[in-house]
Amino acid sequence: MSELRLMENEFLKVGIADKGAEVQSIFSKEMQKEVLWYGDRQYWDRRSPILFPNVGRHYENYYLYQGKRYDTVQHGFARDLIFECIEQKADLLKYQVADTEETRSYFPFAFTLTITYKLEKNSLSVQWAVENPNSRTMYFTIGGHPGFNVPILEHTRQTDYKLLFKKQGPLNYKLVHGMTGTADGTKTYPLELEDYGEYRGCPITEHMFDRDALIFDDAQIDWAGIGYPDGTPYISMECSGFTNFGIWTAPQGPYICLEPWQGRCDDYGFQGEISEKPDVVALDEGKTFQLGYVITVYPKKEENR
Repeated sequence: MSELRLMENEFLKVGIADKGAEVQSIFSKEMQKEVLWYGDRQYWDRRSPILFPNVGRHYENYYLYQGKRYDTVQHGFARDLIFECIEQKADLLKYQVADTEETRSYFPFAFTLTITYKLEKNSLSVQWAVENPNSRTMYFTIGGHPGFNVPILEHTRQTDYKLLFKKQGPLNYKLVHGMTGTADGTKTYPLELEDYGEYRGCPITEHMFDRDALIFDDAQIDWAGIGYPDGTPYISMECSGFTNFGIWTAPQGPYICLEPWQGRCDDYGFQGEISEKPDVVALDEGKTFQLGYVITVYPKKEENR
């Protein structure tokens, strides 16, 4: 059975479920508002799933390892496993899950995945550790997928808000290929940025996500955020060390997902071995892969109207 566990400080109250070790709530005490997407099935019924052992889809929903075919589903299986809470404090929760006979039919490796959540002031740190106890190299991708309520202020619309970055020049992104859930690797598009005070960014437009997620490769993003209508930060994500990043919402969805990925969906048409997949983690025997990101909430008082 999945239990909801809480941790809090004077700034935030966070709820995390044992199922998927998935964050279910990030409540800002200063704003008295829930900032994490609440999982409405009309748009998207997840909130902040962990994507493992694959981010996105494999082409035609399978991959090859040593010539054998393994059928897969979008974003892997970790989000549906029951994790064990191995440490719980007022400001810290640590979860762990390991392989089973069932997971090995999908992902032919033994593994231990540990997720640590820690609160510090108005920030939530998320840290992953993937251990490889096999006597061979293990291949996987891993990612985060938290959604945030946008709009968050009364009397505002999603299109009043901004995407924020700390990069000076344009960012380049790819789009999803048709309805396949894979990436169109043949073309990139520039995301032109303008100044918003100390940040660079662009408006969130009505049709920005008509073709699903914006996919950023080549470690372009190590800090991304969502800005209030005045261009100041509402949510930020520090994500140094990630090779890929996604930004997404469902059509008309009142939320925006900021998604740090190590590896991503296949390019359309990719049929190589999993070891040949761009940005895949190749974890040697006996080693541990570690990576993480930090979500920060910047409270703003409602304007009097």
